[in-house]
Amino acid sequence: MIDEKVKKEILKNALKNAYDYGSAKDGTVISKVLFEFPELRSSMAELKAEVSKTVSLINGMDRTEVEEKYGIYKAGFDDAERKKAEGSKPKFIADGAMVGSFKTRFPPAPNGYMHIGHAKIAFLEQRLAEEYKGRLVLYFDDTDPENERQEFVDAFKRDLDWLGIRFDDEYYASDNIDKMYGYAAAAIRSGDAYVCTCSRERMKEGRMNSKECEHRANSAEKNIELWNAMLDGSLGESAVLRLKGDMKSLNTVMRDPTLFRIKSQAHYRQGSRYKVWPTYDFNTPIMDSMMGITDTLRSKEYELRDELYFRILDMLGLRKPRIHSVARLEIKGNITSKRKLNAMVKEGLISGYDDPRLVTIAGLRNRGIEASAIKEFALRFGMSKAESVMDIEMLLSYNRKLIDRQAKRLFAVEEPADLSVEGFERRKVRLRLHPSEDMGYREYELAGRFLIDKADASSLKEGEGIRLKEAVSAKVLSVSQGTVKCAESGGEPDGSLKTMQWVDAGAALRCKFIMLGNLVNDSDEFNNHSIEEHEGYVEGYAAHLEDGERVQLERKGFFRFRKGPALSFISL
Repeated sequence: MIDEKVKKEILKNALKNAYDYGSAKDGTVISKVLFEFPELRSSMAELKAEVSKTVSLINGMDRTEVEEKYGIYKAGFDDAERKKAEGSKPKFIADGAMVGSFKTRFPPAPNGYMHIGHAKIAFLEQRLAEEYKGRLVLYFDDTDPENERQEFVDAFKRDLDWLGIRFDDEYYASDNIDKMYGYAAAAIRSGDAYVCTCSRERMKEGRMNSKECEHRANSAEKNIELWNAMLDGSLGESAVLRLKGDMKSLNTVMRDPTLFRIKSQAHYRQGSRYKVWPTYDFNTPIMDSMMGITDTLRSKEYELRDELYFRILDMLGLRKPRIHSVARLEIKGNITSKRKLNAMVKEGLISGYDDPRLVTIAGLRNRGIEASAIKEFALRFGMSKAESVMDIEMLLSYNRKLIDRQAKRLFAVEEPADLSVEGFERRKVRLRLHPSEDMGYREYELAGRFLIDKADASSLKEGEGIRLKEAVSAKVLSVSQGTVKCAESGGEPDGSLKTMQWVDAGAALRCKFIMLGNLVNDSDEFNNHSIEEHEGYVEGYAAHLEDGERVQLERKGFFRFRKGPALSFISL
């Protein structure tokens, strides 16, 4: 039975859905109502009809009207969400960690730009350092001269600062290479490491077939001699130092992994001082132990490498930090692979690492995403190890809620149709820049000529009453080839008129609406429709907007404004 109580529940959930996402959807509203009234499952046809009617009504409202009507229920929803959040806060617990004796590090390799996956780890580490009253340090794992650059170090620092992540200290792996050489020599002397001059293909084949390398049989003295030859450059570039692991281990990581390799390129920080560089697997555990790190966070994908991490430390008799694994953050329809992004830049498919379609921090900032929205999004998963691929819409939703009270409201139209009002007396109108916040007004002197969306124009019928929002009520006289002629009808609107937004033809500014979508499709191939430009007009007040300012174009959504030769609005 669809009584008044049920109708109210339908209305308030439809309003919330439209308020949060720009329009209401039948399925979402039905699921919310059934949660409150499960007995309605036996009256689904009646429920669907009532929901469809209400959703259609609300989706016909403009944004201001939705906000106004939702305001009646907003406090109740906010209170319910607050209680739910309090009861389901993600847990930030690092097993074994002790309050007052905690130190962790954020360890980027400066071979690309920071992305949202990095941000998740950094925010989690920051939160744990706060929870355990400990220290957070910035550690650049920079032992790959071929791919690392100062540009990326600077970019990471800039992005971390923008995100509001502060560090107690900073250090670089490349400043400690001499110490790494000492540990390498110790591992060779103890018989735990050997120099191998096999080709890369032969090493790979041996690992796959669990076959030991012939160089394992060399004595420690011979390996020290070969190691010194690696260091002085007399051994060429094919030699590597390998751990004497277990070639029959089910964990393939332990099948004699590489500890050092020769790279002759100049290093961005150390120049040509070194030619032999440690791998991540050798360098990281030693640096963590040396620098007093008590707890490390790593993406779950590294779990197989934990055995090697602890083997290195046991071999060298070094203190062992605790490792905490968390799920990697993946965004549906996007990529963070440096190799793939570099290829897209070279092909001209994206403009760079700050392209607003990307989930790099630079790209998200360029799009208009708040740092606090990224933080809230990243921390919502807590220390969970459950793998999942998230939709970027969740991040955008967080962001819209944050900027809602800051964003000025403007009218804009795509594919405009001309609308003229006969009998219109020239007048001034004063429109609020925000329905609830005190942001002032924009004013226009109207002459009876307007631009409206072509889609709105095509829906009009002769004799129909319409309301140009906050401007004039009129009766449609004719609709022909994208031109609408009306006569002013006078009087106050009674709520029955079709309401539409408009742009004053005399003050309209030409602009572009840049709509962003997923960067790649389900097959991980570039989406040719990931960015689309639409021509249109925005009201004249847009000339007063600041470059980068976030606004809401009514009935279109939130956008970031860009000044330039052509005014443009990038979708949020």
